[in-house]
Amino acid sequence: MRLASHLTVTALAVCVGLALADPSIGDAAAKPDPGKLVILSTSDVKGKTSPCGCHIPKGGLARRASFGDSIRREYSQVLVVDGGNFFPENDDPHYGDDAVFLMDAMKLLGTDAVGIGEHELRYGFSFLKVNATRIGTPVVCANLLMKASGKPAFAPYLIRQVGSVKVGIFGLMSDKVAYGPSADSLTVEEPTATARRVLGEMKKKGATVTVLLSQLGKVESEDLAASVDGIDALIIGHASTLLMKGRVIKNTVACYGGEQAQYMGRTILTLDAAHRQTAGECDVYMMGPEVVNEPGMLKLVKSFEDGFNEKMRKIDQETAAKREAAKGDDNPDRFLGAELCVRCHESEGEQWKTTAHALAWQTLVDAKKDATPECVTCHVVGYRKPGGFAALDDAARLGNVQCENCHGMGTMHDSFPATRPVVREEVCADCHQGEHDPEWNWEKKRAMIVHSNMTGESVRSLQHNMGRMNHGGQ
Repeated sequence: MRLASHLTVTALAVCVGLALADPSIGDAAAKPDPGKLVILSTSDVKGKTSPCGCHIPKGGLARRASFGDSIRREYSQVLVVDGGNFFPENDDPHYGDDAVFLMDAMKLLGTDAVGIGEHELRYGFSFLKVNATRIGTPVVCANLLMKASGKPAFAPYLIRQVGSVKVGIFGLMSDKVAYGPSADSLTVEEPTATARRVLGEMKKKGATVTVLLSQLGKVESEDLAASVDGIDALIIGHASTLLMKGRVIKNTVACYGGEQAQYMGRTILTLDAAHRQTAGECDVYMMGPEVVNEPGMLKLVKSFEDGFNEKMRKIDQETAAKREAAKGDDNPDRFLGAELCVRCHESEGEQWKTTAHALAWQTLVDAKKDATPECVTCHVVGYRKPGGFAALDDAARLGNVQCENCHGMGTMHDSFPATRPVVREEVCADCHQGEHDPEWNWEKKRAMIVHSNMTGESVRSLQHNMGRMNHGGQ
């Protein structure tokens, strides 16, 4: 699967003429300007190849490709970097396919350097090393060392010739986080001393501009920039901090681009005749529907995601029997499904059918995400809990957001409560939060689905959002 993924990426890039791996794309239309260096950056992508299908689409590889092309048409000297933590957050080894696909795709995007966070080590050091070497992912980390030899695990830095500018790029990891299965074989040096040493080495090799891909978090990254001279541009990761305008720390231009590639940073450095920085600024741009998806990359992502969903479907079918046996038959409290609830609550069941909750499973089927665990959990009843949704065969009975999602397990139902049970906001906020529903408003959304509302208002809202999704391509 992983080798096939790489071959598919390469073949499709040739077939559709993406030419994304060529950093010079668009140069013919850009007026040469040796006095400007543009740095395009992402960080903490966390395995996101396309936007979440729940709401307004933001991010995705296809928009990153399109935005990069537009910048290259405007500027002749463009550097593309990723600050690290681009592997998925899911520890399931099957998500290694997603990690490998991202490495393939970043190469097609013409990425000049990629930093490392602890996410990249979650499937083990060998997994990262083998695939990065095979694909040619330009990984850099100056303070990640092999414990046995004390030698760098990856290139500590890279020197890139970008037009007339020689740029030195290095990465730093935090020495205060866990490294999963790689902890026994790796060690991390203190970042500040490492930064001073590496900056000196890069400048000896002719780098006139330096860029740090930092996985130290916001505060420690800023402190390092304030105490170590010579860093021209700083891409801050491991912070999830989003600032639409960057900050200047002494002489360092810092970029805060958020996470999941929903935004991209554009740092512009002004250079003197010796190609050294004299000034700089950073703006961060939302990768929303107004950024057109690059068709070739969009096709590539769609092909991968559909294939991944189908792979997970087959795995689900193979393990369904095991999960059925482990459902927790010894647990007296369990989910039962809405069919039992509506025997007594018929009117509430009829009203539920007029809400978007009754269409939750179909939205996943339509998006071919019905076997993707991170999506399924909010579209079914009691995902992998006692009596709850465990396999695709359960969709007919436990698909959609049903009574028990809001009111709790059926076996815990009190037939004669002293007071009427109240559904509180935190119940809804398990799913209606963050990227899944950035416009969440408890009072407004609750009114759309309460049992007295038969207008179908929430369905119209869902159809409106899906229309925006379709208009945006993904």
